[in-house]
Amino acid sequence: MTALEVEVDPGEAGFDAKRLGRLSTHLNKYVDKGLLPGVNVLVSRGEEIVYRHMYGARDMERALPVEADTIYRFYSMTKPITSIAIMQLYEQGLFQLKDPISRWIPSFAGSQVFAGGDALQPQTRDATRDISVHDLLTHTSGLTYHFHMAHHVDEMYRRAGFDWTKSPGDLESQCDILASLPLLFDPGSEWNYSYSTDVLGRLVEVMSGLSLDAYLKKNIFEPIGMVDTGFSVPGGQEERFASCYYPDGETQQATLLDDAQRSRYLREPEAFSGGGGLVSTLGDYHRFTQALRSGGALNGKRIIGRKTLEFMTSNHLPGGVDLTEYGRPLFSETAYDGVGFGLGFSVVVDPAKAKVLSQQGEYAWGGAASTAFWVDPVEDLTVIFLTQLLPSSTHPIRPEMKALVYQALL
Repeated sequence: MTALEVEVDPGEAGFDAKRLGRLSTHLNKYVDKGLLPGVNVLVSRGEEIVYRHMYGARDMERALPVEADTIYRFYSMTKPITSIAIMQLYEQGLFQLKDPISRWIPSFAGSQVFAGGDALQPQTRDATRDISVHDLLTHTSGLTYHFHMAHHVDEMYRRAGFDWTKSPGDLESQCDILASLPLLFDPGSEWNYSYSTDVLGRLVEVMSGLSLDAYLKKNIFEPIGMVDTGFSVPGGQEERFASCYYPDGETQQATLLDDAQRSRYLREPEAFSGGGGLVSTLGDYHRFTQALRSGGALNGKRIIGRKTLEFMTSNHLPGGVDLTEYGRPLFSETAYDGVGFGLGFSVVVDPAKAKVLSQQGEYAWGGAASTAFWVDPVEDLTVIFLTQLLPSSTHPIRPEMKALVYQALL
């Protein structure tokens, strides 16, 4: 798995090659119309790559093409990796999922819930219980994100210094600030996309005694050969880094947002964000998804137990409901209808309700710059899609990708 090239004839892997080619045609239109800078796609079945496609630019201003080793901002595709990391520590007996996180981050003891008022003069009440590790893994903690723009607590996060380009202080300081702000709801009572996975990253640090970057490198990246993944672009590799774009408000044309050669990702961050801080490549993330597809190991190096992974990728929402029934109708990196949530992954529970061609049990996540992946244990399938356009809600690429991949299966 060193070269990212097609390794088997699609027909031998159960795909109609001509129908699979529709994926290239469709994605190229986004690039040709100027809506995306470029695309980098991989489909594998079993251990073999059955489809590869690169098209367009990694840097439109410098006319640099997408290449196999292009480095991308993975944003929230960091979350599944951090979730695997904390569950490695669970496998070592260091905690139980019901344990309150205040055991390791004391500032989270005695959380308060927003009960009225506004961002400047909030009224609060005692939470029914403290946040547990399970709450963080399932995004049912009561925490939120600054960008939701839907609640006074979201505004309180912005006033506290949380935004797209920076967060206040190192990871320890950030967690203490989050703990000082009121929760949206009682832990475990609702689903809301949030900084929960960043707090998980801090738990990894406290429990392991290592910084998050050192822990991930030692226990995930090095064992399975993820050589280009980290919280900043490796020195001397700046030319490989993709610029990031946003849609122009009138034309929807991809417009420069973060110049690759001037980006903050060229420097080590003050805080390692387990919720959205990693940069990586298609090849590295393919190694990660292949480890997941094969039950937690790659080339004899195990990063998580098979039963642990099955547990993580089952729906953990109460009563087996989907996100529509349990979640707040705000932005996240998944659709809500017919989709549940596990420990760090979305999980398809009802394809018919989702109204998207998909497979029950398929698990996935995505990133803010429109990146996405999914693993289908039933069809033994993994798919990775990379580009750099923020936000990911701009175009319906993810459901289109699913339809175009699944319609090609024989």
